[in-house]
Amino acid sequence: MEKRSTTAAADTSVRPFRVAIPQADLDDLRHRLARTRWSAGVPGAEDWSRGVPADYLRGLAAYWADGFDWRAAEARLNAFPQYVTEIDGQDIHFVHVRSPKADATPLLLIHDWPGSFVQFIEVIEPLSRDFHVVVTSTPGVGFSGPLSSTGWNTGRIAAAFTVLMSRLGYGRYGVQGNGGGAWTAAETGRIAPDRVCGVHVNGLVTFPSEEPADFAGLTGSEQARLERLQAFRDDKMGFNVIQSTRPDTLAFGLHDSPVGQLAWIVEKFKEWTDPEKELPEDAVDRDTLLTNVSVYWFTGTAGSSAHLYYEMAHDPGAWAPKERGTVPTAVAVALPSDVAVRRFAERDHHVVRWTEFERGGNFLSLEQPDLLVEDVRAFFAGLG
Repeated sequence: MEKRSTTAAADTSVRPFRVAIPQADLDDLRHRLARTRWSAGVPGAEDWSRGVPADYLRGLAAYWADGFDWRAAEARLNAFPQYVTEIDGQDIHFVHVRSPKADATPLLLIHDWPGSFVQFIEVIEPLSRDFHVVVTSTPGVGFSGPLSSTGWNTGRIAAAFTVLMSRLGYGRYGVQGNGGGAWTAAETGRIAPDRVCGVHVNGLVTFPSEEPADFAGLTGSEQARLERLQAFRDDKMGFNVIQSTRPDTLAFGLHDSPVGQLAWIVEKFKEWTDPEKELPEDAVDRDTLLTNVSVYWFTGTAGSSAHLYYEMAHDPGAWAPKERGTVPTAVAVALPSDVAVRRFAERDHHVVRWTEFERGGNFLSLEQPDLLVEDVRAFFAGLG
């Protein structure tokens, strides 16, 4: 695994990168998993309503230790050309796959937490038929981390990604993001509207104002989405609160315990994927899920990724009123799980395409990759 440069001068070079986790780290992971001190749990609380059930997690951890093949996963990741470059004092890791079409539109893909560049593994090849694909690892996450400094809020991340695209020679490009990556994608369009030709998002979060008119005439589906948003704020914000307030305290446990890291991530894949799926691996391939968790574990970026929530929560600009975005925007909505309401999205963004899917969740690139690829292609083709 490549280490960050410690030279004083900024290094603007783009350096080839390959994932190569030392065998000692694999052995250490298995040793730690075997020595897990398991919580007994509370009798009668065996479902997911209080967090990850112990029996489920024991089984998944056992498979991670003795069934999951990291070397196979590593080879799959290394099938894509990867690079690292330093921007604003921070290493940025990315995949860069050029399309056989020389005049293809460059497309920047931005992941959500607790995802990583792994969450685009199913869509890179099909998208590269029509786009020059750039998949970033967000600062502080995976092979872009740990963080080199504080202050990495959404605006700073978006600005770094515009520098990256310029460094790769792309003067005009599209952006796609999901969840928190959708916020960054939209911000990229706001700060570089002359370079971003279109923004495609899924897992978008929209908020109503206090105006009664915001609630007038909502469809039944839209009302259900608002109820889903309220339920999330009432009962599923624990991860956000602790990462937004005490990320360092959390980091000690997640950095030391692979089962802790596994539970912290897999809970989100349960809650944010298609609710019709009983288990996370019913929505997302189990080996892909563990590849994503392994990236966090081997890079030690549980803490630095949590700091991204702290930065956003303590950034006055993140919550200040913003001018409506001007870049053409497409919103893909997974009806079983999403919370986006079109009128609120149109208030904040220049929405020109709105697509609703009958299945899927926040991690659409893993859950329904064909649907996402088709929608991205259609949107950018329609921009002319």
